[in-house]
Amino acid sequence: MTSQNHGFSTDETSLRGKAQVTHRNLYDGTVEGIGGAGGAHVRVHTTRRTARGPHDSRYLFRRFLQLIEGSG
Repeated sequence: MTSQNHGFSTDETSLRGKAQVTHRNLYDGTVEGIGGAGGAHVRVHTTRRTARGPHDSRYLFRRFLQLIEGSG
């Protein structure tokens, strides 16, 4: 059993094709990440409380840099 603080989450039906789910919580199925159609934006919600590695979200920062550099 885990404690999930998901009082606020994205309603997947509200995306209406404007974004797609990219990350989902494995415990309760809530949406934790979305990406825009065409890759124009990325949103991820995480909370680093456990023993995750220091580089587990590095790919998100690489994607962000690609977006602002215009190569993504």
